[in-house]
Amino acid sequence: MKKIFFLLIFSLICSSFNKDKHPYHVGSVEINYNSKSKTFEVTGRFFLDDLENGLTEKYGKPFHFNDEKYKSQLNIALKNYCTEYFKLKTNNQFLQVNYVGYEEDSESVNVFLESETVNNPKKVEAAVSFLYNLFDDQINIVHIIVDGNRKSEKLSYPNRYLFRQF
Repeated sequence: MKKIFFLLIFSLICSSFNKDKHPYHVGSVEINYNSKSKTFEVTGRFFLDDLENGLTEKYGKPFHFNDEKYKSQLNIALKNYCTEYFKLKTNNQFLQVNYVGYEEDSESVNVFLESETVNNPKKVEAAVSFLYNLFDDQINIVHIIVDGNRKSEKLSYPNRYLFRQF
């Protein structure tokens, strides 16, 4: 139920403001442990214009979603960006997290990541700082789900670290 609530709020925020200007800088990151594959599946959802501007600021060249000629550049930039601004640790061990891809619509972008395999995660730690390179009022709502047990937290710039016991 919380997931639906947060997705609804995020969607309302996305649709309520002009694409070029919106007063809130918010993203959501869901870190979901898949017990069948024994990996964490991570989905980050961000305003399209914020992510374009964050990548442009970081790499010093323009990026444009919804434009096929930028797709290759976007995949490379997002892979590097996610490697720098997202870290995952479980049971006191850092996990390799791989960039899978992204999908976009007119107002938001979903970025997909997946961790290496891990057995029986009891303590999950994450460092989440997406768009902190652009906004000093960025908020990232982070959900960690292990075996159906969901724990959520709001990270506001400059706070980027959280951990949860399961």
